[in-house]
Amino acid sequence: MSQLAYARYGKDNIRLYKVHKDEKTGVQSVVEMTVRILLEGDIETSYTEADNSVVVATDTQKQTCYILAKQNPIDPPELFASIVGNHFITTYPHIHAAHVRIVQHRWTRLTVDGKPHPHSFFRDGAETRIVECVARDGTPSSAGSAGPVGVTLKSGIDGLLVLKSTGSAFYGFHRDEYTQLPETWDRILSTEVESRWNWNHFAGGLAEIKAVAPKFNEAWAAARKITLDTFAKDNSASVQNTMYKMCDQILEAVPAVDSVEYSLPNKHYFEIDLSWHKGLKNTGKDAEVFAPQSNPNGLIQCTVSRKAPKARL
Repeated sequence: MSQLAYARYGKDNIRLYKVHKDEKTGVQSVVEMTVRILLEGDIETSYTEADNSVVVATDTQKQTCYILAKQNPIDPPELFASIVGNHFITTYPHIHAAHVRIVQHRWTRLTVDGKPHPHSFFRDGAETRIVECVARDGTPSSAGSAGPVGVTLKSGIDGLLVLKSTGSAFYGFHRDEYTQLPETWDRILSTEVESRWNWNHFAGGLAEIKAVAPKFNEAWAAARKITLDTFAKDNSASVQNTMYKMCDQILEAVPAVDSVEYSLPNKHYFEIDLSWHKGLKNTGKDAEVFAPQSNPNGLIQCTVSRKAPKARL
């Protein structure tokens, strides 16, 4: 005898682009994103009994996403993800949770003749802005009615490739009979940033999120600046220590964030010994030509959260 232990379905890779046109100035702004919607609820019979009456078709989910984008702002993406999630919980009584993931792609305004161009943009890298939203139906109140749809939000950065040619070291690590890696006090440091910051739970749902909507873009800008500034300025003793400093500063800069995560792969650049060719020096302080490596690579991860307040006696 079997039972359905887990069920979630939806529409993935919804490509969405929206332009905002300022009729007074002629300036246009664009946002492009890829959206995923996954629904949970009383949908077991669609799996176990071929009962499609409980299925909100994935094409319906796609069309809903487009309609909501027309009717609402999609910037910041945290707000739009919450609007989408709230819609499915409040529209369909048998749907109890909506998972919305947004990947926002970069479009940066062109500068032409020294001025920002009103309607031309370029993609200046593979970096993306990430939002992961979970909207759940509210807990019933004492009066018997359901409370507001609660929303959990996670924001982040993916694909931000950075490199510095000096200012990084790695020494003093544990050594034993299996260790071959030499210590270094000066090395190339490169990584592809994957970062997330987890917001405090929005128990008040969509209304609470709308009230603080500008804070999401401010937080993204602050987290990105802290990441880049710390990477560049820190005389890094290790990736571990540098990423901890990033987390700590983001928590200080954004009080509404509960925890911060980083996952940083180490993009290695190895020295090439060219001494075999007429004694050519290309190691240590003389190293100028390196061989970029694809794999294997180090992968360093951490989550830094706020300290829980001490209990009062």
